[in-house]
Amino acid sequence: ITRHKDQPFYIHYAMSEMHGKILRTPDSKSGEAEFYDDNNAYMDKLVGELVATLDKLGLRENTLLVFTGDNGTAKQGAPEATVDGRAISGQKGSMLEGGSRVPLIVNWPGTTPSGKVVHDLTDFTDFLPTFAEIAGAKLPDVKIDGKSFAPQVRGQAGTPREWVYVQLGDKRYARDGRWKLAGDGSFFDLKNAPFEEIAVSEDTDDQDTKAGREQLQAVLDALNSQDTNTGPLP
Repeated sequence: ITRHKDQPFYIHYAMSEMHGKILRTPDSKSGEAEFYDDNNAYMDKLVGELVATLDKLGLRENTLLVFTGDNGTAKQGAPEATVDGRAISGQKGSMLEGGSRVPLIVNWPGTTPSGKVVHDLTDFTDFLPTFAEIAGAKLPDVKIDGKSFAPQVRGQAGTPREWVYVQLGDKRYARDGRWKLAGDGSFFDLKNAPFEEIAVSEDTDDQDTKAGREQLQAVLDALNSQDTNTGPLP
């Protein structure tokens, strides 16, 4: 950051804290056996040091910070990974909400509204078009799956994506704000997500439910037709 403070820069900082094995940190006290809380605190400390550097160099209001995780919480931390004190459905390695939901915190003083919570669907494919739009860069001339959430970063409504796609090995699903359809045909109502996923029978007569299934089936069919692989993704 110091070397490039006078020109545009991009940093991808992948921290090892909060990932197995959960080991002792430089700040851990002697004699302790469990280091989960220590890792959480040390990760927070490292983020604080990065922010302090931006402040010191006068770059804070000209730098967009995005904090996120790459997957849901693993088994050993799942009981503590609650929302408003309630356990989330599933964990890392599962196709439930707890397997794919991750934190996404955006901070840009003077640009991003402080304390605002946005419930729009977002996934990692959205990062490229978002960063390109904010930086004024041209996207490559290829099909981009992502959808920019730069307007939301600026506190505007934007045009949120209608669905997201998740795949793990040969398992996959598409979901929107209410419904979730798996590749094996299993269909779920997410009105109580992320705490509960309600299985819905395929022979339901409810028109809204049938419409939700049809829309997500079209998404899976379209993605399947574009996939030239003959087997599951690695």
